Amino acid sequence: MVPQLVIITGLSGSGMSSAMNVFEDLGYFCVDNLPVQLIPSFVQLCSRPEAGIRHAALVVNIREGEFLNSFPQVHAQLHGRNDLETTVLFLEASDSALLRRFSETRRPHPLGDASVFEAIREERERLSPIRALADYVIDTSDHTVHSLRETLRKRFSRSDGEAGMQLTIMSFGYKYGIPIDADLLFDVRFLPNPHFVPELKELTGNDAPVIDFLRSSDEVNETISRFEDLLDYLLPLYCREGKSYITIGVGCTGGKHRSVAVANALALHLNRDGYHARVVHRDVNK
Repeated sequence: MVPQLVIITGLSGSGMSSAMNVFEDLGYFCVDNLPVQLIPSFVQLCSRPEAGIRHAALVVNIREGEFLNSFPQVHAQLHGRNDLETTVLFLEASDSALLRRFSETRRPHPLGDASVFEAIREERERLSPIRALADYVIDTSDHTVHSLRETLRKRFSRSDGEAGMQLTIMSFGYKYGIPIDADLLFDVRFLPNPHFVPELKELTGNDAPVIDFLRSSDEVNETISRFEDLLDYLLPLYCREGKSYITIGVGCTGGKHRSVAVANALALHLNRDGYHARVVHRDVNK
């Protein structure tokens, strides 16, 4: 698969920064306000195998002095390459929507001293040749941050199988404190405790004898199954609301046996369902 470059541009206030955040969450290498003259050099960097960059996104807008004059030529060069897939994403919005956004943020329009309304009209006119080059135009007038995220995710989600939402399953011990970054907490201190089995005490929930001991309990299997069902229900709702990172804490008393085994089981289930879930065992060695 050839490397992919998305160039994000459009009207000031149309949501370019929000779009950049989405691409960053999708795993793209992102650069904001790169001078147009440096785009070919950036592409050369991305094309090097040692760089490891297969998906990149750039924001270029009217604040960049040579944008209007230089971009058409750079665009023609990029589209002439058969070793790079280049997409120009142009964001726009209605005059009323842009006026409202500038009023809410109280930021000046980049075109200077004219009234905001006049500056919006001037920018729209000056950017019309750039808009004509766009592969994909989005009117963000009626978009929320969440709906724009979902639109971009559906169109530009990386094709290497990674889900847009990044999950961390963290096992921990309550005696060492609850993880402050946890979005969801599962308490498994009610499950049978291998700590009180002499031959299992020094092992962890990563070890087969501990896993076998826990999996011999109907309560453990039922608990894991119910946790899985709950996550199957909740995670698509979080994803719909634009949540990009979720940390799921699984806690037992010391964070060595039960929480480790249950966290591993949940991560295995979620990865099988197509999520990108990593496991962190915070207290397993304490």
